[in-house]
Amino acid sequence: MARGQPRRIHGCDGVHHLWMTTAAHGERNLCSSSFASRFGHYFETLLLWQSIIMIATMLAMLNLCTNVRVNAELNTKRRSFLDFDWNYFWSWSRFLDYVQCVAAFTLTAAYVTYVLLDSAVYVETLGFLAVFCEAMLGTPQLYCNYQNKSTEGMSVKMVLMWTSGDTFKTGYFLVTQAPVQFWTCGMLQVLVDFAILFQVFYYSFYPQKPVSHAASHTTSAKAL
Repeated sequence: MARGQPRRIHGCDGVHHLWMTTAAHGERNLCSSSFASRFGHYFETLLLWQSIIMIATMLAMLNLCTNVRVNAELNTKRRSFLDFDWNYFWSWSRFLDYVQCVAAFTLTAAYVTYVLLDSAVYVETLGFLAVFCEAMLGTPQLYCNYQNKSTEGMSVKMVLMWTSGDTFKTGYFLVTQAPVQFWTCGMLQVLVDFAILFQVFYYSFYPQKPVSHAASHTTSAKAL
């Protein structure tokens, strides 16, 4: 198919966003594949605007979260994106470092997409990874809750808003007969949301004391 020729809606819904969870501070920086995939297979402009608004919102949250964390770690050595230290990836000290990382990823993804724009395999893979990664956005929070044996510090209202939005979005995909990866990943995301809500209920009625690091270390020493 010639470059620039209209194509069917398929591949990516523009929902590969930055993500931040307050409890785990687990931000994601893969934010631009939705735009890259849009040029491979066009989708509704409404979904593109959804992606833009989400990215802007998450950047604002990331800025706030970074400022709070840095102020609480006055004696910690400052880390920078330009240090290229994988051990501290996405744990930098300035919001500017996150912007630099996002910009580098965006430019790289845009260039690779331009080169491989006529490759159906690349476009479909990029689109699937976008919707699949979004479906997994809640899993770091789910795992963090499991490790802590508690949902303390997590906003239940935020999770309820996630669940509502993901449910409506999945319903939209089903009604509009979107490609299978859209509603499949949408259902997966709703299941993750409900799993987090189940954790809220379970740990509220059956509180559990997490195993301390000292206890774990003692147990390991006895085993040796």
